[in-house]
Amino acid sequence: MKLAIIGVGLIGGSLGLCLKDKLGDKIFITGLCRSQESMRRAEELGAVDVASSDIETVVGDADIVYLSPPVLQIVPMVKKILPHLKPGTILTDAGSTKQFIRQELDKILPPDIFYIAGHPMTGREKSGVDAADKNLFKGKAYVIVKDSVAPVDVKEKLMNVLRLTEANFFEIELAKHDRCASIISHVPHLAAAALVTLLNNAGDDLDSCLKLIGGGFKDTTRIASSNADMWADICMTNGDAISAHLRELQNILGDVITAIDNHDRQAVHDYFAKSKERRDKILETVKFDPN
Repeated sequence: MKLAIIGVGLIGGSLGLCLKDKLGDKIFITGLCRSQESMRRAEELGAVDVASSDIETVVGDADIVYLSPPVLQIVPMVKKILPHLKPGTILTDAGSTKQFIRQELDKILPPDIFYIAGHPMTGREKSGVDAADKNLFKGKAYVIVKDSVAPVDVKEKLMNVLRLTEANFFEIELAKHDRCASIISHVPHLAAAALVTLLNNAGDDLDSCLKLIGGGFKDTTRIASSNADMWADICMTNGDAISAHLRELQNILGDVITAIDNHDRQAVHDYFAKSKERRDKILETVKFDPN
């Protein structure tokens, strides 16, 4: 089997490392990289067999193409690789938003090229192939979108490969995925960045604040160190859901502000108590990624 990875960074590189570890010479992996250094590191680390900046070299004769660039680069990249794909090629992706990609690809894909939308719900604040880990997907949620029109045998061919990651796969509708991703991933990243911005705006208090920083601030803002290009693209392609949830968050904070201004201790207490109760219940049923 030949697998082409477009974007051999954290996600693409981790997939390559995992599959080479599991399949060895039974799979041949090519990777599209932008720089000589990233090509060298991808090959050196064993994430791919061959890395190149030449599209035809990477995707020619590929059975599966794994798309892992920033979201807004996925559709333009598919347009570039289409002329070099053989009939029956399977396209899948690691994009954090799904509706935008699906709508755009439906306009350009021929009937003999199959797109199966996916989203591994894992990652780190670090990026690049040097941050890749063959166990990155293990035990993590991995969404396969229900809306796929690919034949059953095509989907099973892809899943036989992806299951080797030992991720926890489940299916979800396209629109629901984007709404849920907004709540549990996209808005938290924006909120973490907002807290760092708040600190940065501390003015004369900044130096003193920095001396006081402890685990709470570091834990809460860890994901603010994520890749800016990736998160700008996510906001541009899931804007409706993100804006709606940010406004809802704004209303929640507004209620807290009102309660504090009114010295309403009971309302503030209830705010913390209810959120603690909910989070404690989540911790009983959901395993959080320590990274």
